[in-house]
Amino acid sequence: MVVALCTAVALPASARAEAPAAAAKPAPYEMAGDAEPVEGTTSSADGPELKSGRDYADALGRSDKLYYRLTLDAKSNAHLSAVAAAPPGSKVEFGDGIKMTLQATDGTECDSADSNFGGSEYPRPLAVSVSRLAEPDGDCQAAGSYLLSVERTSEPTATPVEWPLELRFMTEPGVKGGPTAALAEGSWSTEPPAAPTEQPKGTEGGTGFNDAPATGQGTWKDRLEPGETLFYRVPVDWGQQLSAVAELANATLKGGGTSPFVGSGLLLRLHNTVRAPVDSADAIFNGEQTAAQLLTAPAGFANRFDSDTGTSAMRFAGWHYVSVSLSPEVAEHAKGGVDLTLRLKLRGKAQPAPAYDGDAAAAGFAVTDHDTEQAEKGQTAAEAGESDTLRIVGAAGIGAGTVLVLALGAWMLVARRRAAAPAGPGPT
Repeated sequence: MVVALCTAVALPASARAEAPAAAAKPAPYEMAGDAEPVEGTTSSADGPELKSGRDYADALGRSDKLYYRLTLDAKSNAHLSAVAAAPPGSKVEFGDGIKMTLQATDGTECDSADSNFGGSEYPRPLAVSVSRLAEPDGDCQAAGSYLLSVERTSEPTATPVEWPLELRFMTEPGVKGGPTAALAEGSWSTEPPAAPTEQPKGTEGGTGFNDAPATGQGTWKDRLEPGETLFYRVPVDWGQQLSAVAELANATLKGGGTSPFVGSGLLLRLHNTVRAPVDSADAIFNGEQTAAQLLTAPAGFANRFDSDTGTSAMRFAGWHYVSVSLSPEVAEHAKGGVDLTLRLKLRGKAQPAPAYDGDAAAAGFAVTDHDTEQAEKGQTAAEAGESDTLRIVGAAGIGAGTVLVLALGAWMLVARRRAAAPAGPGPT
């Protein structure tokens, strides 16, 4: 049994790429496996309390505004995110989206963020994040109770169906020193690096942040169905820039008609460690090879104080999430899905981390050797957890086997000595 378990650990991630192609109908967003059910309230006086380090599952009806309560200390950085997942096939409009607000109980707004579908009017997960940063002379610095609200902004013609809502509360330790200064102007390049050109590895993108496979630097191949959004996670360390290129191959088109034209048919997005949007790029779909590309600023602690939204979002080391969407309108022109090639490159060597007053890695704000290993193997978080369990079980099995062999050896040695000993005197 131990041998079988160890063999399971050794299976390459590329084996998943040989599985049957994804179904034509997009799968719904997969919530965190340990997400706790919660029901936000319409009254700010009665909101359920959210705890740091946990995920929660709720739902947003059309035009809903739900309240939650949380407790903050006076020294840590608090980050809360909301993911609203309009079901595949539902109708959404330009202005449909979500707004998230963090405020003190006296009404002072600490932070707010919003996101909508914009010109790409088809359902896909929308994610936003708000923060309370521990900083001198900033708002909302006192320890105590705070309010979080999540609002669904809807057009009158939008589908009234509820949107699954996932909430996450992360606490980043305070900083007591180390490299926290802003990068010098002109110290990094905005020109994209040459994309990786090696033979692609197979992968299967996830439906969201929770089941996204780890994808390290290199070339990855997947298949994208019309109306589908696939997620991948990339470990980005301090001082590193992430370049992402999503290439869509030529499609097998349906017969007859003119050449297709779908504006923003391909959509590439990036979210950071706390699921805040970083950047996005798009490309038209006309049935031919096309691509979308983005390049980030280097990850730096001081970026959080930058006035540029994209630079400000590159404020952490840790997992960053690349997502690729294909408009459902493509189904009117293409037969089935389209091959996707994802080219990822990290520019720059990892730099020293700030001196956190706590375990940043345990809180999710660091890149560990384990993360790098997952990215090399293309594992999801669940697969990495299973591998760890099997590794422990295998080691325990080997250890138990060693103890058993030693015990048998000792028993045989004692038995031999007894057999060789001279017989004692007989009865008198």
